[in-house]
This record gives sequence, structure tokens and C-alpha cells, in this order.
Amino acid sequence: MNGAMKIWNSTVVRLALSIALLATATLMTPTARGQAPARFIGTVTSIGGTTLTVKTDAGQSYQVEVPSGAAIKRIAPGEKDLTKAAAMQFSDLAVGDRTLVKLDPDAPAGTTQALQIIAVKQADVAQKQQQDREDWQKRGVGGLVKSVDAGAGVLVLTSGAGAAAKTITVHTAKATMLKRYAPASVSFDAAVPAPIDAVRPGDQLRARGTKSPDGASIDAEEVVSGTFRNISGTITATDTTASTLVVKDLTTKKQVTIHITPEAQMRKLPERMATMLAARLKGTAGGGAGRSNGGVQQAGGGAGSAPPAGGQGGGQAGGGQWAGQGGGQGGGGGDPQQMLSRAPAIQIADLKKGDAVMVVATDGTTEVTAITLVAGVEPLLQAPEASQSLLNNWSMGGGSGAADAAAQ
Repeated sequence: MNGAMKIWNSTVVRLALSIALLATATLMTPTARGQAPARFIGTVTSIGGTTLTVKTDAGQSYQVEVPSGAAIKRIAPGEKDLTKAAAMQFSDLAVGDRTLVKLDPDAPAGTTQALQIIAVKQADVAQKQQQDREDWQKRGVGGLVKSVDAGAGVLVLTSGAGAAAKTITVHTAKATMLKRYAPASVSFDAAVPAPIDAVRPGDQLRARGTKSPDGASIDAEEVVSGTFRNISGTITATDTTASTLVVKDLTTKKQVTIHITPEAQMRKLPERMATMLAARLKGTAGGGAGRSNGGVQQAGGGAGSAPPAGGQGGGQAGGGQWAGQGGGQGGGGGDPQQMLSRAPAIQIADLKKGDAVMVVATDGTTEVTAITLVAGVEPLLQAPEASQSLLNNWSMGGGSGAADAAAQ
């Protein structure tokens, strides 16, 4: 699910957990002196002299003295073999680095001293994320699940919309990492292992691996899927402070509160583009209105391995790009998904009561979290099923339709 499925901002959480598993099976054990736990994971927030301040994911901050005899090691993102960790100097630590700190139980009373520090450098995380982002774009495919043959380990997807629609066969093996998004989550990092028979027709799915020359099949190394909901309707209320919208679903006729996170992909179609897309999509096979399944950020195996997720500012070209492009030419070369990825990005403050929107969101009845939201969609509501299929596939491509199309 740059993350419906980045998922990228929470990647460091998974990295830290991997470090913890390497170093110890027991976390957050209280010490006798009732101060910092014996071991804790967090992000370096400041360095002064020989003292580190580390803030845990739970929001607690600890100051730790690092004596010259403390063992400090640097490990690569996602690495699971501690023997590959390299010694590093205290001076090489920096604000933003992720660390596992093990305290010295024999430190003088009233002091908090580190016995061992295992660090993942922030720069290494960024480099790994970029490499994985490029790999998902180059070696990844995504779409809606058409059929599942659990016995043969084969999944058939429908991908794209309009003239760009195609069928992709995903082959899995015992070594394939199969994951599924957690309920009500758009985080790739929160995805959990799940067998192939957990995948259902209509699900949205993304896989990466070795593709055939024609892109019609892939031997998958990693697969992620999940259950998501499609909503088409009109905004009845907005709350920029709470980052929420209330939308009346045209299908159920009920009000739905939609939470907008920084990872949500939000676009507004210029009127000409919306009319053009509606004309292209009418009569195409729909991808399941009302309920749809999907994988976003998103949420994995290996550090930083999330499918690329498009943030609000990612991939936009601005409305001016379309000003001189009539008749549907230029821009995305006629591919509806590429056209959608070029629509101007918006923020929640750009939306108002009465606006029509189409949303791919987490599954839920009265409250959901948006993965993809597109405004300016009045013409598209005339072909809702085809339009939602377009949004689903675009979500799985992380809003980077041009890059995905080129890679495939």
C-alpha cells in the first residue's frame, strides 16, 4: 500500500526490532533501580560529550553515558547475522540513528551506562530504502486478484485500466514471502505472514520478483495483499485539525469518517482530465465497487522493502502541464493510470463540503483511513466500477504509474 498501500516512514521500526532479535530475546526488562530498562530501542535525539539521549518508540527518553569500554557496533539495515556487524567509534554515532542500547548492570549506583550499543545508521536506512523502492518499481507488479490456485501456488491478477488493462500470472514457491496487511492498517511494516489461501479474488495485491520478458508472469519473491474498501461519495464535513473528512457513500447511503494520514495519496483531477478518463473507462471491466482488497505501504520482509507508496507531494506535475494537452494526448501517453499519477497533488485543506471524491481506504464500516483519494471526479462517477479499478491499481503502483509502466 514515495506510503495503498512507503510504506517508508515506519521502516526503521522494523529495523530496530530486527536488531533486538539479534541481540536478545528479552526486551524492556526493568532494572532494580527502576530507571531505564536493561535494554531499550530507540532513535538518537541528541549527543553531548559522552552522553547519548535516546527516545524510544513509546515516547520515553533516556540519557545514557557511553564509557570508552562500551562495545559499539554498526549493522546494515535488514542484516540478521550479528557476526557481520562492524565495530564503530562513538564519534560515528549521529542524531537520527537507530540504536539498541544494553545497559551495564555493574555500573556505579545512580548511573546509567551503556555496556553495548548496536546501531543502524540513518544514512544506511535511506540508501536501503531507495534501493528497495527502485527494485519494487523495476521488478514489481500489482493489481486485483482474479483467481487463486493455492495448490499450484498461482495467483492471477488483472492490472491497469482501459487500453492498458492486462492479466498477470504470479507464481509463488515455498521460499516466497507471503504477507497480508493487518486490519485497519495501511502500513507495509505492519503486514504479517499469511498463507496463499488467505488471498481472495478481488483482493489487491503487489508482488516483486523475476518477470517474464512480456511482463505477463512473475516468479514472486515477495507478495503482499490485504482487504480494503472503495468509497465514492460527496463530502459532508471536513476537519483539517483532526485530518478527517465525512463522506456520504453513494453505495450504502451512510456517512463514513475518513482519516487522512501523511502517507495518503491525494490528487484532484482537472475537469478536462476527468472527462477524458471517464470516456476511456466507460465500458471497461470493473474492479469491484464497494469492497476491494489491497495492499499499500505500506506494510515486510527485510528492511526498507516496502512497495513504493506515493505521498501527497509525490509524482505531481501540476495542473499547468495539462493546459495545452487536448484530446487525451501527451502526459501519460493515453494510459489512465499514468494520467492519474500526473494530476495535481492536494491537501485536506483543498477539499470542501459538497466535493465529490473517490477513495480507496482501509476496511471499515463507519471509520476508515484513506490510502488513495481523488477529487474532481464527478464525470468518473458515471463509470464507478471501472474508476475504482483504476484507483486500486494506481494505489498498488504507489502513484508512480509512469515508472511502473516503464519497468513492466
